[in-house]
Amino acid sequence: MNTPVNHTILLLDIERYSDRDDIEQAFLRRMLYNIADQTLDAAGIGSGQRRRADRGDSVMELIDANAPVSVLLRTLLTEVPIQLRETNRLAASSAQIRLRAVLATGYVAIDAHDGWVGSDLNHACRLLDAKLLREALRERSDDFALCVSDSVHQGIVRHGHPGIQPEDFHHITPESKNGVLSAWLYGSALSARPENESGKETPNPASPVGGGVPLEESPAEPHSPAASAQIMGDQFGVAGGTNHGDLNFSFDRRTGKDQR
Repeated sequence: MNTPVNHTILLLDIERYSDRDDIEQAFLRRMLYNIADQTLDAAGIGSGQRRRADRGDSVMELIDANAPVSVLLRTLLTEVPIQLRETNRLAASSAQIRLRAVLATGYVAIDAHDGWVGSDLNHACRLLDAKLLREALRERSDDFALCVSDSVHQGIVRHGHPGIQPEDFHHITPESKNGVLSAWLYGSALSARPENESGKETPNPASPVGGGVPLEESPAEPHSPAASAQIMGDQFGVAGGTNHGDLNFSFDRRTGKDQR
């Protein structure tokens, strides 16, 4: 295996690719390649400065570290949405293309089989597949969701280079099978909801079961049997809104069963 070398890493992935038939997938792949090539050309990154790996519904680009990352990031923010808009104006609804993207930097080695090896690359791939980035794309109207790694934010974004506004990037901590990741999402933050950034319900530390409102903090006014059942359901995981009869029972935390 060759010695790891510092690269810029660009990943682009098509949303809902596997939902399309073969003809539509072939069209989407052509559009993906066109968008990637036009974007890199617009950023002044020639074919001799990059290496591509095809992953079917996505492409990975290893780019020479001497190519300016600030120019590439600015081009991603401006050129890709324009290309997507123009492409989708002429495409049937079944062939609309929407993209997730990750821009990162790190050390990657290339082995004898032209395989790419490196934990920085693995981290970028985990970001691309993160549920949080997928949710961000679903909320975007411009068909494009981009996040950058901590290294890109630290070295480029936070300095406010021309065409890059630091306040447009929001820190995210998506979960992956290898643990919690850290990155910066471009554009508006995800819609407000009673969840943390990992997508899990935020526990209430005062609750004996870790979720919902403790019974002693419930409103003081009387409840109907159905309303009381709803509170107990919220508290102990019982199906809400059902009258279970006598609600004066103890809850055994060891077994998870009620002791009627």
